[in-house]
Amino acid sequence: MKALVYTAIGEKKLQDHPKPEISAPTDAIVRVTKTTICGTDLHILKGDVATCTPGRVLGHEGVGVIECVGTSVANFKAGDHVLISCVTACGKCVYCRRQMYSHCTTGGWILGNSIDGTQAEFVRIPYADTSLYPIPEGADEEALVMLSDILPTGFECGVLNGQVKPGSVVAIVGAGPIGLAALLTAQFYSPAEIIMIDLDEGRLTIAKTFGATATVNSTDGTAPEQVMKLTGGIGVDTAIEAVGIPATFEMCQKIIAPGGVIANIGVHGKKVDLHLERLWDRNISITTRLVDTSSTPMLLKSVGAKKIDPTRLITHHFKLDDIIKAYDAFGHAADTHALKVIIEA
Repeated sequence: MKALVYTAIGEKKLQDHPKPEISAPTDAIVRVTKTTICGTDLHILKGDVATCTPGRVLGHEGVGVIECVGTSVANFKAGDHVLISCVTACGKCVYCRRQMYSHCTTGGWILGNSIDGTQAEFVRIPYADTSLYPIPEGADEEALVMLSDILPTGFECGVLNGQVKPGSVVAIVGAGPIGLAALLTAQFYSPAEIIMIDLDEGRLTIAKTFGATATVNSTDGTAPEQVMKLTGGIGVDTAIEAVGIPATFEMCQKIIAPGGVIANIGVHGKKVDLHLERLWDRNISITTRLVDTSSTPMLLKSVGAKKIDPTRLITHHFKLDDIIKAYDAFGHAADTHALKVIIEA
């Protein structure tokens, strides 16, 4: 089969790769019909994710059709259309019983990390019964690709961890796909203000159409001052870090109001300073999280009821044969204006 393989730091290749086979009774083999690229894939290629080693098929998002299932799989059969969760859950370990599926002792985020992923014609899904979701008949499968990772990540790691509430003031640092996913799902809770911060004026314009009440361009280094002016010198109740670099986490520390929450989403590959000399007396909470996808059933219902439209995040389409071009577009978003790309096998 064809698969996109991480071959060395900074290098990837679309090449022939052995088709996966059932290796445990709880496995399913899924023919991938649509997948996408995540910012985490770019972090892997930079060498930021030590658990992912060269030779790995990348990708942890997508939808597809079940090819075959192991003897213990009870909820799915060949021919079923399914949403692939980015997190694999055994459903039985101490972390799964706490709904911390991302820390499943034999699963978690393993697809495209420690086992071969979804940027291929076929993928093996361990613990299929608890790691796949049936796709309702007539559903927009492109929209559901956004529910593999990006929507639950923005919602769980940003909105839920950030304790967004009705009438609160929220700042989202980073108007890329994950920041925009947090923006879309924050509106479930009717915050009074959502301030979007980014270097890219084009993405800030998109953020306004997605529901941001104000935008701040951080190019000139005065973003914290602009946010404080917008909030009457108080700061924000929730600051969501959606980039994963030291400068953006430091910005969150500068704009958070007393009693506020800094919710980190970004994948950090470098040391970040924590300024307790400024924060020690301000009743600040700082949260970190890897998405558990516990919100996926709710998001599936919300999308089905047209309460949220994830297709607004999709800007480009490619065939699997052109996945290198897809990576170029996604990796140079400032030039291509790419948000999420759909790759069809």
